Amino acid sequence: MRALAFVCLALASPALAETVPATSRITAVTVYPYGAEITREVAFTAPAGSHELLVTDLPAGTEPNLIRLSAEGLGLGAFALRTDRLPPRDEALPPAQEAARAEVERLETALRTAEAAIAAIEARVSAAEAQAAFLAGAKAEGSALTPEGLAALAQTVGTGVLAAKEAALAARAGLPAAQKAQDEARKALDKALAAEAALDRPDENYVALSVALTTEQPGDHSLTVTHFVADASWQPVYDLMLTRKDGNRLTIGRGVLVSQSTGEDWAGVNLTLSTAQPAQQAEPSVLYPELRRLSDPESSDSYRSEDMAVGSGAPMAEAAPVEEVTVTAEAAMQGDVVVYRYPSPVDVASGVENLRLALDEIALEPEIEARAIPRYDRTAFVLARFTNTSGEILLPGQAFLMREGTLVGATWITGIAPGAEAEVAFGAIEGLQLTRDMPVTAEGDRGILSSSTQREEVAVLKVKNLTDETWPVRLMDLVPYSEQEELEITFSADPAPSETDADAQRGILAWEFDIAPGEERQITLTHTLRWPEGMVVQ
Repeated sequence: MRALAFVCLALASPALAETVPATSRITAVTVYPYGAEITREVAFTAPAGSHELLVTDLPAGTEPNLIRLSAEGLGLGAFALRTDRLPPRDEALPPAQEAARAEVERLETALRTAEAAIAAIEARVSAAEAQAAFLAGAKAEGSALTPEGLAALAQTVGTGVLAAKEAALAARAGLPAAQKAQDEARKALDKALAAEAALDRPDENYVALSVALTTEQPGDHSLTVTHFVADASWQPVYDLMLTRKDGNRLTIGRGVLVSQSTGEDWAGVNLTLSTAQPAQQAEPSVLYPELRRLSDPESSDSYRSEDMAVGSGAPMAEAAPVEEVTVTAEAAMQGDVVVYRYPSPVDVASGVENLRLALDEIALEPEIEARAIPRYDRTAFVLARFTNTSGEILLPGQAFLMREGTLVGATWITGIAPGAEAEVAFGAIEGLQLTRDMPVTAEGDRGILSSSTQREEVAVLKVKNLTDETWPVRLMDLVPYSEQEELEITFSADPAPSETDADAQRGILAWEFDIAPGEERQITLTHTLRWPEGMVVQ
């Protein structure tokens, strides 16, 4: 009866723990500026009881401390990443690895053939040399041979030795070519082996996730695994398209560049792009008391050494945290973090660099001017000034510049908040030519009249329009300024500037005017410096 009771108790107890192997499917990826969070679904079948679930296809770069598990109807216990629990993989090798393996096998066969050819030559040489040695050492035994017989024997031995040596020489003649073939085969094999080794091996790209769990009901179950990998990134990219025909128009095409080298392809995943920085500093820096002391100059060296010793125990200064910006991207907002949710499933292969994905376009109405700086430039440049009316921040990123459908250059957008003004240059206007001349004075100086207490400079600024359209011009130049009462600076301009201290900068002058096709505009700018006798101007 006691034995029967034990058997019944055993039958009523949960199933013993067993290992349930499983693979996963990537369903969603959130990419950060540095790193990515991957969500995987693990489907498996198991009886009721306690089990070890072994997920065998996590990438090798998975961060073990950033794994999260969730499931309904499962009791989850301890989990860990294992590199010693990967089962043998019977799936076919990737085509590149199959080709590399086949090439190695072909060259191994070629090397064996070359080595066999050398061995055969060496064997023939050895046999011929042995024959020659045997014949050369042969002696007539007994005294029955007549002189005639002895001569015949000698003739036969001599002929045999000669033939054996000729055979050895003939065999040895083929040895250099065979050795060369062997060397070439060995070099080719070494190169093929190196090429094969450079390819990722499937088993080296994965780690296994071991999870202790319990199932109340037998059947099909599902586990969600979320983990972090470092080898992924994204950054904004823009196409700025400026047109003046049929009205000023600036179209900003927004996109993103996604890269990943995690060792596995992302196929048909729901892609989210976040400006969060999980790898960045997450807490404020720490201030440490700073001790200062007075000491005699003679002991300054010891003071410095002691001061350095006091500070050596403090942690090194942390890098300043990256400033985060707040925008709304199609109502995708998580606190102060911007989130873009790509509207359709995306494929991102491992090893891809800067896969470009288009987001949307923003239409703006810019003010366009031809910015002219004749002091430094020989042509004017197109400048578009606009207000970000999209209601969303334009994140920092590279921007490609197109004017009237033609690529004119690239720039970097530092970040434009909603409602903020910005200006972007769109290349040179070759037909707006600039000059800045300093006329020759009676004294022979070019544009300069000088004495011991006064200096006058004259410059003539010109803009000539060789294009077939009218341009709004903003021409800028400068005169020096002084913060000393002893140094007096005055200037005059014909025509007078539209703005002084332009762009809130002292001494910067600006003229604004429209210039028609074929028109030339001229500005004469004069400034004078006066100072007391005995002083010099720097």
